[in-house]
Amino acid sequence: MSILEGRRALVTGAGRGLGKAIALELAAEGASLIINARSVPALQEVQSEIRAMGRECEIAAGDLSDPETTDRIMDVVREQGGLDILVNNAGINNRKLTLETTVEEFAGIMDVNLVSVFRLSQAVLRVMKEQQEGCIVNITSSAGKSPHPYANPAYGCSKAALTILTKELAQEFAKDHIRVNAVQCGPIETEMTHQWTPEYREKVMNSIPVGRMGTAREVGRAVVYLCGPDAGFITGASLNINGGKLME
Repeated sequence: MSILEGRRALVTGAGRGLGKAIALELAAEGASLIINARSVPALQEVQSEIRAMGRECEIAAGDLSDPETTDRIMDVVREQGGLDILVNNAGINNRKLTLETTVEEFAGIMDVNLVSVFRLSQAVLRVMKEQQEGCIVNITSSAGKSPHPYANPAYGCSKAALTILTKELAQEFAKDHIRVNAVQCGPIETEMTHQWTPEYREKVMNSIPVGRMGTAREVGRAVVYLCGPDAGFITGASLNINGGKLME
């Protein structure tokens, strides 16, 4: 029997990259899915792949910075009879440095990467608390632990804040049998990394002790583990997936 058989999972930012890989791995282990992203065509492609596995998959499209998107997602959650797993993966970044970044741009990154995560988590936690069971996994970044020369300063700030939010929620809701953890990603091969220059890729590769980039599937497998029964005694943790680039 698959370890997540019968579990209901919601993954944000699931139209491509890490979110898509996470959704596919959860489905492969038996979970039914609700997937969110801004692009309906991208979500439909992921939905088709999941349904081809024989798993249920519903779409709740929309920009998470809009509170109405959270409302639509929760309507689908209620239609499905509840939720067991939430993976907060959606996030944005840009390459502007501090003096090039407007206050509005800074706030926009924080809104998507942090405020929207709090809003959706708050709504889902009400459901999980009533169930007296649940699991949340937040996808963070090593940029939240160490400055990144090619990330907007708001990105690192948002990911650092998401790490402490993970711990705050883990502490508050442990009594309700709800576990909250984070997966802290380093250099992972996705569509976005394909845009790197050869010079930058070489620089990144030279900084990774294991000598290669991570894969989106490896992140997905880590999420599966944290959501599964073998991780029942783990909450408030941040799991590093970075090939040794940042060791703690």
